Amino acid sequence: MVTTYIAVTVVAAIVMASAAGLSLLQHNSVLAAADVVEVPRSWMPRLGVLLGAGAVGLIAGFAVPVLGVAAAVGLVLYFLAAAGAHMRVRDHDPRRIANVLTFLGLAIAALVSGLLYHAPW
Repeated sequence: MVTTYIAVTVVAAIVMASAAGLSLLQHNSVLAAADVVEVPRSWMPRLGVLLGAGAVGLIAGFAVPVLGVAAAVGLVLYFLAAAGAHMRVRDHDPRRIANVLTFLGLAIAALVSGLLYHAPW
């Protein structure tokens, strides 16, 4: 179980950190997605900071498990909100939907593996 927990958490943290970097740099792909879901471009740096904090929190969870769980919960909520934003504007682009669901799946996997690894049972 420890290998799964470490692998899932590290992969999720790397992916979230790269997404944070793209948001902070206001990459064209991120701005295009923001335009589709009608999120102001001025929010991108703030959302990038949230993603970056989630990535750092996942790694910090190796030392302080409650931080890792809190970070994973935050990332799950972040990507549930992102999915809701795409649903709100009726976005049916398969690439954007796949991106959101992939990130959501990684966040859920990090949360579940963290909970299972640190569970008292």
